[in-house]
Order: sequence, then structure tokens, then C-alpha cells
Amino acid sequence: MIRLPLAVAGLLAGLAGFIASPVAAAAAPPEALLAIEEHRFQPEEIRVKAGAPFVLVIANRDAGPEEFDSTDLRIEKVIPAGKTVRLRLPALKPGTYPFVGEYHEKTARGRIVAE
Repeated sequence: MIRLPLAVAGLLAGLAGFIASPVAAAAAPPEALLAIEEHRFQPEEIRVKAGAPFVLVIANRDAGPEEFDSTDLRIEKVIPAGKTVRLRLPALKPGTYPFVGEYHEKTARGRIVAE
């Protein structure tokens, strides 16, 4: 049996409590869900809280790849067919941020509204 000095044992116990605390788990950013179906984004509009980071979860349910492209958000990401990607986005200022599916620009259009 290993005996630790009382100060070290207390420090380890405190760290274990902090790591397992609900505060650390509550810090995870909210998710916004987006699907690609029949070369369209569903839903076409996503609303998020301005000033708060979030995770954009994009599920491509089509048989081919699609590229999520937003000039305003500075994102270009190819989502392979049948795959899901998670994009961590920073806090956005209030406004509307359009995006397109670059492979099907005529039908794959949408926007993120930060309010």
C-alpha cells in the first residue's frame, strides 16, 4: 500500500472532484442539427444564440458527397455520402450567415440566424 502525504492526498481528491463535476460537463456547447437530403439542407434555416459558440452537426443522407460552403463563416467542408461531421463554430454576432452545398448550389441552400 502506498501512503501519500496528507497534502498530496487532499490535492488529488480535490482534482478528482473538479474533473467529475457537473460544471465541467455543462460547459459543452449546444448542437444545431442539419441534414442533407435530396440535395437540399433540412432545415433551410437554423437559429442559434448570438454570442455563444455551438456545434453544427451535418448528416449527409444522400448517395453522394456534398460540400458545406459559407463565405461569411469561412468554412468549406466536404461531407461524404452517408457520413456525419461535427463543426465547432465560434460565437457569432447577431445576423444571418448564408451557406450552400457547393456541389448542388441551385437546391442546397440555407442560412444560420444568430439572434
